[in-house]
Parts: sequence; structure tokens; C-alpha cells
Amino acid sequence: MARLGVAALAGEYHSVVARAAAARADALGLPFLCSSAVLDALTEQPTEWVARLAPAQSHGWQIYADFLLSAGYRRIAVAAESSVYWAAGARILRDYLAPRGGTVIELDMRALAPTAVCDELVGNHATALLLLVGHPEPAVSIVKSVRRDQRLAEIMIGAPAGQPEFAEWATLLGDDSAAIPFLRYLPDRLSPLGARVETALRERLAEAPSFVAFEGYDTVAVLADVLRSHGADRARTAESWAHVAVEGTRGQIQFSRTPGISVWQWAWTPIQVVDRDPAEPDRFRILHTG
Repeated sequence: MARLGVAALAGEYHSVVARAAAARADALGLPFLCSSAVLDALTEQPTEWVARLAPAQSHGWQIYADFLLSAGYRRIAVAAESSVYWAAGARILRDYLAPRGGTVIELDMRALAPTAVCDELVGNHATALLLLVGHPEPAVSIVKSVRRDQRLAEIMIGAPAGQPEFAEWATLLGDDSAAIPFLRYLPDRLSPLGARVETALRERLAEAPSFVAFEGYDTVAVLADVLRSHGADRARTAESWAHVAVEGTRGQIQFSRTPGISVWQWAWTPIQVVDRDPAEPDRFRILHTG
């Protein structure tokens, strides 16, 4: 991209891929607007070249931990695969919950089959299970195993990373897809712009748009404003992150330097904890806001 002469790069990447893209953009001096990735350490060192719309993982997952505590869940099992992202999530939860009376029990999904997870949950007296694993597998198989185990009828399943947002989640799990809380980056009420965008997307998609669609729209809106105001010069684009003030679908977008975050950060995107309604799995219920 840099060799092709692009003025800036936008990316809706998974966190691990986004971190590699951000490091390369920083090294090349290519402005990079990150739409979705949430790893706190998106780059190893502070950089002027990268800005991010999505909230840092520590911010969102601490809000999720607040939800768990407010709902009365204290013994939290996490079924975790091996990755930088999942490890960071487990650490955030453990560090936040432990001083507040919570316990995090880590289940290594490299060593456990989905059916074996049930025995671990019973043996550890867990009151909640969080899915820090990929979608559709092994997440779907874990949910099916837990839902079918009568010993675990009262356990809450959660997915802070947002797997239940996908339409495929409801297709694969049916009624079992509901009542699994996850993080969603939307306000309780969209801005007038957001409402217009939602209407247009709903007409085009024939269904309600995901919050990821709003991330994408906001990304384009920010880049368009920057390029209109400052032209295609890369250095001027990077310098402009500090001066962005753009009406987005989810509020006014501005970037700032945030402690512990190495990139220009929108602090913060509105955050909700939501789930699919058991009475109507295609509808989302707002359970908690941060």
C-alpha cells in the first residue's frame, strides 16, 4: 500500500492482525486508522501515525467485569484458547475482579474437549463461564455441551469478545444462542446521523446492522474529513489526528493521548453489555452500559 502511494490506511482487523499492521504502518510512516482492534498495546512504542476508534480492551472488559459483579457472579471460569488477545482478556478480568471479591478460574482449551469443560465447571463451583475462544468453533460446541448438562442449568455463559453478535451464531445455536452477554460498541440512543445510517443499512441488508457497520461508517467519515481538510500528505494527516472533531454515528469523534495507550485514541466509544432475548433471539437486550 505504501509503495502504491496511498494517503492513509483503514482497517477492520482482528486485534493480532491489526497490531502487525499498526507496527508496519508506524515503521513506514503511513497513517493508519484502526476501526476495530482493541489490544491496549497496539504498538510497542508511542506513535503519531496510528489512531483508533475502538475502545482499548482494558476499558471494555473492565465494564464487562462490572456487569458480572453487579449481576452477582463471583466465581468466573474462562474457557480460553492460546492467543495474545485471549491472554490479555483473562488477565484484565483477573486483575479487576480479584480485588473486588471475584475469582477467575482459567480452563485451557488446548487440553479440554467441550464436554470436559462441564466437569471442570461443576468441580470448581463456577457461577459463570466466559468464552475466550474462536467462533464458530469451539465456541458453539462449548455452548451446546453446557446447555445440555443439567448440572449447569443455573450457570451464566458470557462472551465479552462479541461472538453472539454474528447472525451465524443464532443460526447455529437456535434458542441456545440467547442469554449470552457480550460487549457491543453502541450508545443507548443513536445520534440523528446514526439513525439515518441505520435506516439506510437496514434497507440494504434486510436486517438490523451490526455495530461493526457503524464502526466502518465512522472510519470512512473520519478519513474523509481529514483528507478534505489536510489533503493527501501523509505527515499532515498524522498531525491532524489531534484536531479531529467529526460527527459519528455513535457520537462526536475526537482523538486524544490516553494513559497506557500508545496510539491516538477515541476515548471512548459508547459501550453496552447486551444479549439476545430468549423470547426473540433476533432482538438484543441492553443489560449494562459503561
